[in-house]
Amino acid sequence: MQRLSVRKPSPYPIAIGEGVLAQVEVPQGPKALLYDRKVEGFALEVAEALKVPHRLGLEGGEEAKTLEVYGRVLSFLAQRGLPRNTTLLVVGGGTLTDLGGFVAATYLRGIPYLSFPTTTLSVVDASVGGKTGLNLPEGKNLVGAFHFPQGVYAELRALKTLPPFTFKEGLVEAFKHGLISADEGLLEVEGLAPESPRLEAYLAQAVAVKVAITERDPLERGERRLLNLGHTLGHALEAATHHALPHGAAVAYGLLYAALLGRALGGEDLAPLIQRLLRWLAPPPLPRLVWEDLLPYLARDKKKVSESLHWVVPLAPGRLEVRPLPEALLREAYGAWQAELEAAGLVRP
Repeated sequence: MQRLSVRKPSPYPIAIGEGVLAQVEVPQGPKALLYDRKVEGFALEVAEALKVPHRLGLEGGEEAKTLEVYGRVLSFLAQRGLPRNTTLLVVGGGTLTDLGGFVAATYLRGIPYLSFPTTTLSVVDASVGGKTGLNLPEGKNLVGAFHFPQGVYAELRALKTLPPFTFKEGLVEAFKHGLISADEGLLEVEGLAPESPRLEAYLAQAVAVKVAITERDPLERGERRLLNLGHTLGHALEAATHHALPHGAAVAYGLLYAALLGRALGGEDLAPLIQRLLRWLAPPPLPRLVWEDLLPYLARDKKKVSESLHWVVPLAPGRLEVRPLPEALLREAYGAWQAELEAAGLVRP
């Protein structure tokens, strides 16, 4: 069992391993459970162990992060007359923890919640750091709030039920944490599997990177922006493909683009490292998208400052910059990115 602690701005424990339900500390008061139907068995185990009477199962995926589903969950709580000292327990992947966290942030102006991530993506990224949110038709994560959980409990038995690609794509975020922190161990994803002896320690190592950054900058006013590495183009690709492209795959493609931007600005050539990641991941090939296809989504990116879109650019592992970039450079790098992907067979004919 790996145990970590977030100290600020709102302290909470993180447990990663098998048998985490024995570690759960639930605040006093009523309890409700929101869960992904794909992991209903584990969700009901949580409900029975922690005596949760109110339960709502949803279909996971980006379709869960809509205003319609958000309203449905609020009504579920309100119709049961659940008061402000209710604790919401959220079981599922990153979309469920994003949705559930935002419900908790806004129902009765804020109630406590606990996160039980059941995918690698939600373990290393979505469930930690207090970011919650929804998508709009105009773009990803355009609605949200910072609302910190009371605890995060990652049961590794749940990861053994994941399809192989879903398991792997979540580790793209852990790989990203390795680039940000210059932690070579996090860049070694080959060989990781649900049964891998080093998985528990690897996940904790990845989470520790995010915890350290979010403690120093909880509201993303400075250093925390580095965690958006690969996400600017990645989110645009998700939106342009109507979320047919999974998040981890989109971020992996975005990491390659960011690496090419870094190389164009005189940094190390990190493209071979990202190409190795892509070979291991084997993501779905991209449709042929021209730069203009992505511009509407880039224009609405939540990381814009005034009228400028700020890009996270890796110049070397552990050395990154956040800055606006000229349009000519962005287009040139996009052309190089497309050429690399076509050479790797990652663009549909």
